[in-house]
Amino acid sequence: MHLEEIKSLLSTPINPILEKNEKYRLASILVVIYGQEPIVVMTEKPKDMKFHAGEISFPGGKLEKNDSDLLETALRETREEIGLEISKDDVVGQLDPVITLNSGFMILPFISVVDSIPKLSANREVEKIFHIPLEPFLKTMAHDPDPTHNIIQEMYVFEYQKQIVWGASARILKQIQSSLKS
Repeated sequence: MHLEEIKSLLSTPINPILEKNEKYRLASILVVIYGQEPIVVMTEKPKDMKFHAGEISFPGGKLEKNDSDLLETALRETREEIGLEISKDDVVGQLDPVITLNSGFMILPFISVVDSIPKLSANREVEKIFHIPLEPFLKTMAHDPDPTHNIIQEMYVFEYQKQIVWGASARILKQIQSSLKS
């Protein structure tokens, strides 16, 4: 699948506002897809982080009071975490919000599709940056076998280089896979 086809399949209207919810804290992430053979950027969180330690995820984080909306949050967090400056014009759509299992976040995922990206640099919130070939990665999807993960909704896992992606990140990848199949 070519980048332009991915861009058209993932393009949706952008509404970067979620209603405040007493049950969840608001956050957002940015799915960055780039290259001729489409690559998705993901990160590994350091093992000593308060939330999601050691997990594979997308760049992103919680809504800060200075952020005008959740899209600004996703762009700011991507710039801070991996040194990647993405403009609002390069954000082609968004996915349905997902809820984290343990940390109490409602995450609004945004999608950026760009031809190329510069060399990335991780900050202290990122242990490692992954550049994952998108199509083979999406084919690794399986149902999450851990029954404790399936308490909030159906869960999935994906695998890259013996690393397991699960939880909110896997549900975001499942949405991407479903959109690309249609």
